[in-house]
Amino acid sequence: MSKRHEIRLSGSGGQGMITAGVILAEAAGVYDGQNVVQSQSYGPEARGGASKAEVIISDQEIHFTKATAIDILLAMTQEAWDKYSHDLKSDGVAVVDSFYVKEVDRPGVHKLPLAQMARQEVGIEMVANIIALGAIAGITKVVTRESLEKAVMSRIPKGTEDKNRQALEIGFRLAAGV
Repeated sequence: MSKRHEIRLSGSGGQGMITAGVILAEAAGVYDGQNVVQSQSYGPEARGGASKAEVIISDQEIHFTKATAIDILLAMTQEAWDKYSHDLKSDGVAVVDSFYVKEVDRPGVHKLPLAQMARQEVGIEMVANIIALGAIAGITKVVTRESLEKAVMSRIPKGTEDKNRQALEIGFRLAAGV
């Protein structure tokens, strides 16, 4: 039986959802050898508008490249949850940032302090997207830890390796506590 995962990473512009999508796709495709399609959309605002990246990962050829039945959802803001959670499968996995997403209308959602941990432990909220990727990979095993770390290190700005490695570790630690 084929394994196909439709993943939606959503938040607001400036939270790194597009970057996170590219990293996740690279981890799955380049390092784990899966078939991958990645797409993105965002509002006209550079920062603050709705933003999402979608990644489809499959062990088979991907013929339909639109994510319509979401297996894994990340919502970094309340607006993202409200706008993008409607097509999460009933058995889908949802991860939300507990600091920004207060109202969740379904049980079983993983409410994690992504931005809070980024600020407190790394000193910069900008790495919350990397924490989220670590948490998603740890919870779902959609990509291997090794492939995700390689993809993160290949995509981040030089000089930020330690902070991003720390962020990834926080994400895996949060996933272990779920």
